[in-house]
Amino acid sequence: MDWAGTAVDFGCYAPVNAFIRAFEEIAVDISTEEVREPMGAAKIEHIRRLLRMERINQAFKAAHHRDWSEEDVVKLNQSFEKFLFATLTDHTDPIPHVLDTVSLLRCKGIKIGSTTGYTRAMMDVVEPFARSKGYCADNCVTPDGLPMGRPAPFMIFRNMIDLNIRDVDSVIKVGDTLEDIREGLNAKTWTVGVVVGSSELGLSEIEVNNLPKSELNEQIAAVRQKMTQGGAHYVINSLAELPDVIERINSLFSTT
Repeated sequence: MDWAGTAVDFGCYAPVNAFIRAFEEIAVDISTEEVREPMGAAKIEHIRRLLRMERINQAFKAAHHRDWSEEDVVKLNQSFEKFLFATLTDHTDPIPHVLDTVSLLRCKGIKIGSTTGYTRAMMDVVEPFARSKGYCADNCVTPDGLPMGRPAPFMIFRNMIDLNIRDVDSVIKVGDTLEDIREGLNAKTWTVGVVVGSSELGLSEIEVNNLPKSELNEQIAAVRQKMTQGGAHYVINSLAELPDVIERINSLFSTT
C-alpha cells in the first residue's frame, strides 16, 4: 500500500501544499493540477518533472532569465522539505475504511507492505503519528538507498524480500496515483487503484461529503477511467472494497 492519499492524508494535501509554497519562494506559481500530475514519484524527481513541464519551465525562465539547473532542483527540494516537515504531522489521519480493512486482511494472514514517494526522514515523522491513530504497515520501504523510486519496481521488490514473499502473483499493489499503478505493473504484480481520498481525485473529505452526488460521481468516474486506462487491474472507490477484490483474484487461481 501507498501512504499519502491511500492509507493516510485524505486528498494527499501535505505534499501538494509544500510544493506550491516551495515554488512560490522562487517566484514561480504552479497550480494544484500541475503539482498532482507527477504525484507518487520520489519528491526530488517530482520537482524535476514539474520543472520540465513547458509552462513551468517558461515561468522559471521568465523569473530568473536562465534555464533551471540541478542546483535549483536541490534548493527547491530543501525548500519543499522545510514546508512539508512543518505540517506533516497534521496529515497523518487514516483515510476512512483503512483501519477496518487492514484489520480484516491481517486476520486472513495477509501482510501489509508499503511504498511511498516520501523519504525515510519523512516517514520517521508519519509512521509514529499514524500508528498512534491506529494504522501501521508491517513493512515500509522508501526510495532512499534504492536505484530509483516509482515507477521502478524496486520498493515492491524490497518489500517482498523483507516480508519473505517469493511470488509476484501473490502481491497486490494498492495506490491512489498513476505512478502507483505503473510501479505495480513494472513489478508484474496485481494493481489496484483507489479513487476516494486520492491525489487523482484531488478533493478533501469535506468536499467529497458536500459535493452534489451527481457531480461527485462524475468526477469519480473520470478518475476510474484514468486509472483503468493507466493499466490498473481493478479500481475501487474505497479500501472497503479491497477484500472483495482479493477474493476475486484468489478465485482466478482456484479455477486455473
